[in-house]
Amino acid sequence: MQRFAEMFTDPGSDPRAEVPTQSDERTMLAASLRRQRETLVLKCSGLDAEAMALRSVDFSGLSLLGLVRHLADVEHRWFRLRLAGQDGPAPFSTVDEPDSAFDRAVPDAARTEEAWRAWREEVDFAERFVAEAADLDVFAVDPWQGRVSLRWVMLHMVEEYARHNGHADLLRQGVDGAVGL
Repeated sequence: MQRFAEMFTDPGSDPRAEVPTQSDERTMLAASLRRQRETLVLKCSGLDAEAMALRSVDFSGLSLLGLVRHLADVEHRWFRLRLAGQDGPAPFSTVDEPDSAFDRAVPDAARTEEAWRAWREEVDFAERFVAEAADLDVFAVDPWQGRVSLRWVMLHMVEEYARHNGHADLLRQGVDGAVGL
């Protein structure tokens, strides 16, 4: 028996930014990353704090809220700490508790708002950094990867979001049956 699920959005009115098929490299990378970020927002749209924190796949500790918190940490790590060379703690995880972005994602409206606020702050910082960078060859040294360019970080972030947006598909379907683009 085939089951038809409710779509997040009508494919004809997709609110996400289009990625140009012909443009310069920075524009295409920035648009691809923006679309992935918008996909995360779309997959979480309309959910309250309880639904955001629900671990809807019974064999996993992931929740949509945990993904938002984790991605705020990842944005912070790559753009603010590595590329911009700023100092400061990640919004949600610590060296002693590297999984706290996921583990401490609890059904609380204030914590959900805090997660979205932190994520938006990190995304805003990253977008400004990309726009103001001299070029895509700006580099940083990462303890795990060694020397990394802005180009590599942007590609990595597209990959990071794409992977977690796949998780978000399953999590959202488990919350309320909605599936999407």
